[in-house]
Amino acid sequence: MRDHGAKTKGSKLAARKGTDWGRLRRASAASIRKGIEADPDARATDAEFWKSAKVVVPAPKEIVTMRLDADLLRWFRRERGYQTRINAILRAYMKAHETA
Repeated sequence: MRDHGAKTKGSKLAARKGTDWGRLRRASAASIRKGIEADPDARATDAEFWKSAKVVVPAPKEIVTMRLDADLLRWFRRERGYQTRINAILRAYMKAHETA
């Protein structure tokens, strides 16, 4: 699991989670473009990129009750989104064991 600089008592520089919307609103268009150009993962898209795109609406989740080992649940709960990660792991297991 990643450590995002968890806040400790007395820490003057607390790690921020999420988007700093105020900072983003204050940014100029030029500084935003400069940030995009500096990002190695940002790529321009064209009509060809979107040609085969499909809108995917996720299926609604079902509420279930499961009994899990306490240490396993503690491990997953260390970060936000633990239910999503558990779901992804179970889905990967299901796909790996599907019969063609």
